[in-house]
Amino acid sequence: MKRIDFEKGKTLNNILATAMPMLVAQILNLLYNIVDRIYIARIPEIGTVALGAVGLCFPIVILITGFTNMYGSGGAPLFSITRGQKNNEEAKALQNTSFFLLVVTGIVLTFIGEIFGEPILSLFGTSDTSMIYALPYLRIYLIGTVFSMVATGMNPFITAQGFAIVGMTTVIVGAAANIILDPIFIFVLGFGIEGAAVATVISQFLSAAYVMRFLLRRESEYKLHFLSIDEIKQCGYRAKKIIGLGTAAFIMQFTNAVVQISCNNVLADVGGDIYVSIMTIVNSARQMMETPILAIAEGTSPIISYNFGARRFSRIKESIKIMFVLDMIYSITVWLIIRLFPGFIIGIFSNDKTILADAIPAFHLYFSTFIFMTFQHAGQVTFKSLGLKGQAIFFSLFRKVIIVVPLTYMLPYLFNMGVAGVFAAEPISNVVGGLACFITMMFTVRKIIKNSNQIGG
Repeated sequence: MKRIDFEKGKTLNNILATAMPMLVAQILNLLYNIVDRIYIARIPEIGTVALGAVGLCFPIVILITGFTNMYGSGGAPLFSITRGQKNNEEAKALQNTSFFLLVVTGIVLTFIGEIFGEPILSLFGTSDTSMIYALPYLRIYLIGTVFSMVATGMNPFITAQGFAIVGMTTVIVGAAANIILDPIFIFVLGFGIEGAAVATVISQFLSAAYVMRFLLRRESEYKLHFLSIDEIKQCGYRAKKIIGLGTAAFIMQFTNAVVQISCNNVLADVGGDIYVSIMTIVNSARQMMETPILAIAEGTSPIISYNFGARRFSRIKESIKIMFVLDMIYSITVWLIIRLFPGFIIGIFSNDKTILADAIPAFHLYFSTFIFMTFQHAGQVTFKSLGLKGQAIFFSLFRKVIIVVPLTYMLPYLFNMGVAGVFAAEPISNVVGGLACFITMMFTVRKIIKNSNQIGG
């Protein structure tokens, strides 16, 4: 089984070797939800309404992802830093603590969602018509919460050990199952929107089983086990470190959920259910287009963390430069595709021709500054990889909570922009928030290197 050499391998080769399998994995991971949406949108007679209903469940799905990222993205960089320091026992303890947090949180979230699902959906602005489809989907989807959190949250630890192909394969297993099972449960067995949720739960279970199979076998350098009572009593400081660093990843997802709730509420008021469905399509496209940017950035993360632990600052600078250039080339290419072929992209997610006249202008506006997302992700991932939780948390909050959410309400109402105001909030935040994050990151890294050189001297 080929393993990436973080110690001696070339920086570009390591980034590509880590990022490419992660890219495939993240694209396939999108299929868990996107394939559901594609099939759901094509259910006869109710497709568009059902698609909007699933969109109303997004905030809950995003929050689950937020907790997953808190423990996975919080634990994995610390894991990589301790590996760079050759502290293998601490690395193993960090991995096991993250696993414990994922399982316990997954169980708690499942119970909360099952008990309070209906009032939560009502709070998100779900109408009586949409509730008929949203609530059954959500209740089935929540059954797979622990599976989803373990599969996604433990994958970064596999990649951080140098087994990027294995990390990719764990996602392929679930995604392939979802692609096969979705049409069977939705159309052949006639379960409709509930069938999409059943297929997703089964697929998440298979991914989680594959992750556990690897981490419990000999190939894994750091074998996984569930914490004993004594270990739970002693893991408090590690849990605090993981949660402290992972809070930025959680806030990023949490603020996405807040933005989604705000957008759905305002769009339902100023545009009606049709615009909630359009926003669901826009978000689906954004996830698809944004995934390679995230894959390259997250693929660079363990390399930055490992070299930070090993105090090799020239490699950190080189990694950041390569990450930024690769992401920028990609984002410019995708921006051009979005500008030239918006109808084609919309058609991937819905075959309802009646919404094109409204969806295309929304697409052009929402994705107008897509290129600037590169600045946000490059800065955010670098902060996280260096263990700088304060900066990571601030810029997670800054772009979404301080910029997007207020604009989502101000532009439609105070500036009388209507639905266009909702779709304009995101591109404004891309420019302001993205540049602020990236520029601050550059000055921070320069200061760290300068201080380290002075100490070394």
